[in-house]
Amino acid sequence: MFFTGDSSTRKRVDLGGRSSKERDRQKLLEQTRLERNRRLWLRQQNSAAIKIQKCFRGRKVVEAEHSMAREQFFMTYGKRCQNVDRHCFGPDSDFLRQLLFFFNPQNVADFSALVETCRLLQQFVRDSGDIVSLFAGVDYSSKHGLADYRVKQVVYACIDAVYQNRNQLKDQLMASEKSRTSIILLLEAVVMLIDPKLPWACKIVGYLLQRNTYTSLREIVLSWKESIKFRGSVGEVSSLECLLALIISHIGQRPCICPNTDPRWSFLSQILTIPFLWHLFPNLKEVFATRGLSQHYIHQMVLCAQNHANVLPNDLSTECPGYACLLGNLLEAAGVAFYQPDCSFDMAVDLATVATFLLGALPPMQSSNRESKENMTVGEDDMIVGDELMETVLNRDLEQQISTAMDPRFLLQLTNVLFGGISLVNGSCNERPHDKDVAAVGAACAFLHVTFNILPLERVMTVLAYRTELVPVLWNIMKQCHENQKWSSLSEQSAYLPGDAPGWLLPLAVFCPVYKHMLMIVDNEEFYEQEKPLSLKDIRCLIVILRQALWQILWVHPVTPNLMKSASDISGLKKHPLEFLQHRVSIVASELLSQLQDWNNRRQFTPPSDFHADGVNDYFISQAMIENTRAYDILKQAPFLVPFTSRVKIFTSQLTAVRQRLGSNAVFTRNRFRIRRDHILEDAFNQLSALSEEDLRGVIRVTFVNEFGVEEAGIDGGGIFKDFMENITRAAFDVQYGLFKETVDHLLYPNPGSGMIHEHLQFFHFLGTVLAKAMFEGILVDIPFATFFLSKLKQKYNYLNDLPSLDPELYRHLIFLKHHEGDLSELELYFVIVNNEYGEQTEEELLPGGKNMRVSNENVITYIHLVANHRLNFQIRQQSSHFLRGFQQLIQKDWIDMFNEHELQLLISGSIDGFDIDDLRSHTNYAGGYHKEHYVIEMFWEVLKNFSMENQMKILKFVTGCSRGPLLGFKYLEPLFCIQRAAGNASEEALDRLPTSATCMNLLKLPPYRSKEQLEQKLLYAINADAGFDLS
Repeated sequence: MFFTGDSSTRKRVDLGGRSSKERDRQKLLEQTRLERNRRLWLRQQNSAAIKIQKCFRGRKVVEAEHSMAREQFFMTYGKRCQNVDRHCFGPDSDFLRQLLFFFNPQNVADFSALVETCRLLQQFVRDSGDIVSLFAGVDYSSKHGLADYRVKQVVYACIDAVYQNRNQLKDQLMASEKSRTSIILLLEAVVMLIDPKLPWACKIVGYLLQRNTYTSLREIVLSWKESIKFRGSVGEVSSLECLLALIISHIGQRPCICPNTDPRWSFLSQILTIPFLWHLFPNLKEVFATRGLSQHYIHQMVLCAQNHANVLPNDLSTECPGYACLLGNLLEAAGVAFYQPDCSFDMAVDLATVATFLLGALPPMQSSNRESKENMTVGEDDMIVGDELMETVLNRDLEQQISTAMDPRFLLQLTNVLFGGISLVNGSCNERPHDKDVAAVGAACAFLHVTFNILPLERVMTVLAYRTELVPVLWNIMKQCHENQKWSSLSEQSAYLPGDAPGWLLPLAVFCPVYKHMLMIVDNEEFYEQEKPLSLKDIRCLIVILRQALWQILWVHPVTPNLMKSASDISGLKKHPLEFLQHRVSIVASELLSQLQDWNNRRQFTPPSDFHADGVNDYFISQAMIENTRAYDILKQAPFLVPFTSRVKIFTSQLTAVRQRLGSNAVFTRNRFRIRRDHILEDAFNQLSALSEEDLRGVIRVTFVNEFGVEEAGIDGGGIFKDFMENITRAAFDVQYGLFKETVDHLLYPNPGSGMIHEHLQFFHFLGTVLAKAMFEGILVDIPFATFFLSKLKQKYNYLNDLPSLDPELYRHLIFLKHHEGDLSELELYFVIVNNEYGEQTEEELLPGGKNMRVSNENVITYIHLVANHRLNFQIRQQSSHFLRGFQQLIQKDWIDMFNEHELQLLISGSIDGFDIDDLRSHTNYAGGYHKEHYVIEMFWEVLKNFSMENQMKILKFVTGCSRGPLLGFKYLEPLFCIQRAAGNASEEALDRLPTSATCMNLLKLPPYRSKEQLEQKLLYAINADAGFDLS
């Protein structure tokens, strides 16, 4: 732009440090390299062109030679082989040598010549009856090499001709075998030439296997599949089926000398993966099911699975993957094999191993209604997997084949073969289980675990529970491993689990659901008295095993959250089998332990502490109070692992947090009730039902009106409301009102005939709300509910074993029917039940058409459970449903799911054993001049200890407004129990006063009486005066 004052040109400097000469050198080397590569490419082109030309010229010469030989052949033997006699097949004739030299299966004339040759061959054999001399002459031993070579070439040419022309001639197979079509003639000739009685049979079949003949046969079968399916002759065995039956018998076992085949081209990969193979070739299934063949091929599959070798051909379609077709055919044939008298243990183990491997690869079956299937929300990270699973849907017929093959009879046979040799007697203390037993248990458990997640459980559970030795066998193995600490032996020999996985995973995954199913049907006498199916001692040991296993899975070595999300879905069976297994065991073990806890609550056979995990500490409890923590999730899934008192603390903290949150938002009390004592139920129903859910959670203040219409003097600081709650529950749940009835043990449950009362369902909703409000405010109410009704608060189903608490006489009658050895149809019982409410009898059918369905020995179990279901669930379904809706307005389901029915009753009513006087004394404050060593205080505690339990509870209600103490002890009473001196002086007038109380502050105002007699007299008068809050 502007002159800088320097007219000299500045020398260019290459900052790269290289001269121009060096750059020219690099350029020259690069050009040389490119020229060298170009010359190499030209040489390669010339070499390739020479090879192509050489090959073309060679092929052209060969074709010319073939044409000349073909022309000479037809001139010699005729176009239709009319000049051929039996000597043409002998070793000295050129007939077969020439034919096999020029034979081209796609040449029509060649194909016709081969067909005619096969026809003549069969004719000559029928005439002479000796096929060996036809090929080898009189001395086979000297001519066997030439004879064997020609036979194997003829056999291969026939199969290749069928393969090459399979599409053009596929309709020929629809014709009868007697029609002698070209295809049938070729296949019949092959069948004749590989007859096992012939000396060259193994050599010929071995040659065919080396030439991957199964691949050709697979294509032949697939191309003719529809024709074979709809062929006219139903009972006819096709030549192709005979051919396959002969070839599959060559498995290298004596007397067969065939070499082993590459699994990729073997029968199991090429033929067994054809969809519905046995429907096409039913007789082939019978041949395959013989012990030696099926055992050999199934063992080959095991070796491939263990080596993770992919030997299957490409899938025919996404709906018919090869492994699914293989599984369907294998299971169908195994069903036949298990009925063979010589079915072996080793084959059963191998079959279970292979079936487990293939079942684990299956996509979810559409017909499977899994009981434990959990709804999962698919996130962004799961979209690819989810889409992939949605695309992989099995063909409905294939799915039906697999499902039908795995029927209860098949599972019964497989389980009995596997467990038939295992002793039911425990081994010695220091012995590890026998390897054979471990193999059987590992194979059976892996197979059944996968089966449970594929098939509907109701199809298989009853068979496994009652027609096999599954439960006692598994229990003895588990008990032996537990006592000897030999769990590792189960995982070390398992083909399904890695060697470092816990050995108890697979046995528990199978044992828990089957034993749980048994417990639903077994009755109380069998469980407690006869100790079936397990002794009570064994059940105590089982509880320890389940408790320790659950703690390991859920707390010590938990599945990571991301894996847990995918493992809980059925697809996790394929993606994360170990994590899926852990998740499954955590569910079934929790369910079984919960059920065993119910049995223990009915009649205690083990201390409740046996259900508590050893590792629960203060840190765990603090974590369990925080949502979305591992400890919180454990509390939801397996609450019995945590001691009851700890769960009560967590429950109380949850309620306290909600009350504090509501209290911080409330400036003043919005809801004030005016309740007439002689109309307490009606007033409470009208006023409480009008409140919203938010108002129900808030503070409610109550003013009582006595029988004279005068408001009582008390000011509600919480004590009057507690008295109101006790009175309303006592009135509403009184059986005289008609909403509830009593069992023989004086336990309450909804009256099935409550419909006689106006708006009875609305009253049940109201009572559910009342009970929830009492629990929400921490008020204990004296209402003893029946266990089967409390289960409805947990939305659980009641079973036969809950019936004694409702109707012990009906239960005894049902158990009599269950164990009756005579003909039950003679008792003239039908599937109906008679309801008797308010003296009116009505008849109700247990099943559609039950009036005409007689109870027999075959259906008595169904009848028993239908009766129990009607009485325990059906009759009170509406009342329980409305009660639950009202209850859940204030108490969330998650909160009470932490407790079983027995513990829930304690939450509602507290302990029926009264309260601990020493605990109350150690948590009592004193005011107004009293202290713990004051003579009046000493007299008070002595008098209180001598009171009856009824009067002790009246004292507690007089002071606190509730006749029962806090569930966790008086340390948790808010505010603490307090005794205050009343009447400043000790004048006679002051000492004549009665004790008074302030229930809102849990305060007892006690004058300084001079003697125990006077103190006792005044206390009894005050607590029994029924003066309401006029004495406060």
